[in-house]
Amino acid sequence: MAASPPCKSSRDPLSPPIFTAQNPSLSSQLFRNSSSWCHNMRDLKQLHAHSIKTGLIADPIAASQLLAFCATSPSGSMPYALSLFAQIDHPNSFIYNTLIRGHSLSSTPQNALCFFQRMLDSSDICLDRRTYPSLFQACAQLSAFVEGAQLHGQVIKFGLDPDAFIQNTIIHFYASLGLLRTARQIFRRSSNRDVVSWNSLIVGCAKWGLLEEARQLFDEMPVRSTVSWNAMIACYVHNGRFMEALRLFREMQEARIEPTVFTMVSLLSACAQLGALEQGEWIHKYTKQRIIGFNPILFTAIVDMYSKCGNIDKALAIFESGQCKPLSSWNSMIAGLAMHGRGKEAIGLFSRLEFSGLKPDNVTFIGVLSACNHAGLVEEGREYFLQMQETYKIIPDIKHHGCIVDILGRAGLLKEAEELIENMPIEPDIVIWGSLLSACRNHGDVEIGERAARRLSELDPWDSCGYILLSNIYAAKGRYRDALSERKRMKEKKVRKKPGCSLIELDGVVHEFIVGERCHLHAEEIYTMLRDMAVNLREEGYASDPNQRLMDNS
Repeated sequence: MAASPPCKSSRDPLSPPIFTAQNPSLSSQLFRNSSSWCHNMRDLKQLHAHSIKTGLIADPIAASQLLAFCATSPSGSMPYALSLFAQIDHPNSFIYNTLIRGHSLSSTPQNALCFFQRMLDSSDICLDRRTYPSLFQACAQLSAFVEGAQLHGQVIKFGLDPDAFIQNTIIHFYASLGLLRTARQIFRRSSNRDVVSWNSLIVGCAKWGLLEEARQLFDEMPVRSTVSWNAMIACYVHNGRFMEALRLFREMQEARIEPTVFTMVSLLSACAQLGALEQGEWIHKYTKQRIIGFNPILFTAIVDMYSKCGNIDKALAIFESGQCKPLSSWNSMIAGLAMHGRGKEAIGLFSRLEFSGLKPDNVTFIGVLSACNHAGLVEEGREYFLQMQETYKIIPDIKHHGCIVDILGRAGLLKEAEELIENMPIEPDIVIWGSLLSACRNHGDVEIGERAARRLSELDPWDSCGYILLSNIYAAKGRYRDALSERKRMKEKKVRKKPGCSLIELDGVVHEFIVGERCHLHAEEIYTMLRDMAVNLREEGYASDPNQRLMDNS
């Protein structure tokens, strides 16, 4: 039932008795306070109806409160806000600012600039300090440098640049576009630097890969908020520095800073990428003790962590326990089952999703196609690829095409896979051609493999994948001269293969191993054990497949 204001009357609780034409001033004041009672559009429409009935819709403040909820609340409706705006004869600066802010937070930030232009065209509307922050936010989303620079000029012209709130959004704007030198200059010149200024610059540096500079800023901060810690941890995770993220969380605990949902989501993502199950389990327990209430993002992160850390049954149990499962959790669970070779279960889960009332998106179909791939379901993969386009009107991107190429390649349908690549509506990348080349290696197809390797080399002459896989195809066919020639070409072009890396967690500690390195504390004991295992395997009668002879990949 929709929320309603407290009422001692015996009237219908869905009809708040506070609006009376006999006492308009009292009604107006109470209406202004009633915005806090709105929790959804149903509540809002009731208030709107009462405002029309009592004439309060003519009160600019009352109309502004209605419009503000529609435009800026997560439970609001921008189309309804625009409908309200069309009924207001003389909108003031607050109404314009509200619409600009609402659009800057939406998927249509360009409309924020359109309403700003309408403000400029209205001679009786005055711009103020509340107008610009949302505009810089919209320009950051749009990567609109020219418009943002013009707004910056206006801010200076009108003498608003000392305002801390505006200055912080300007720093964020330049930093988000990668103009870090400009952002730093504004930051250094500012006399009103606060924690938001520091955070904006840190996030900008991290977004563009300047992690060391981001960490230096973080260490220099006179005061750090929870947002500061979350931003730095998220920066490490976003840039694949998962161990540093976990170490920084320990520092956060030592500083007695209370983590939030966003902290936990970043840490769970780090554990998922590292395969650090024990640490992920500890974080899961921590969230149950500290985080109150259901959070869909956190719920998905927990499911994803268990899936990627190898405990797919625990992931499935947690998923099934969710009372209100967001689409992201369905996607994560489908992908997890596919990754663990349980393709038919993943497809069964997709069938449940179709009947749940949620609409699958492009990420869902990546998981479904991956499930078909791992389960060897070629025909089903073809059908789902068509279904996503015809039934759900989803345009396949490079990842969907990659899944289909992999499905066909694993099944040995190399000619069909090659034709699919050649006829793709988007330009195939190195992943697509690499997938076909890998399939050629598995099935010993030299002719298609040579064409795929050539296309790989054209796309990225410095990628070692094409040289190595083609060399291995030649070696498996006994064409050692060709294999050596391919390795010689690789050396002449000074192409180097990135060393392989693996991670394993033991007793809560993540160990990293890199091919060719012996820097691990127990490296000698580990290699001795590997040699003993190889001897034991040979004694038990194990023999390598002669059809899979590979050249030395070093």
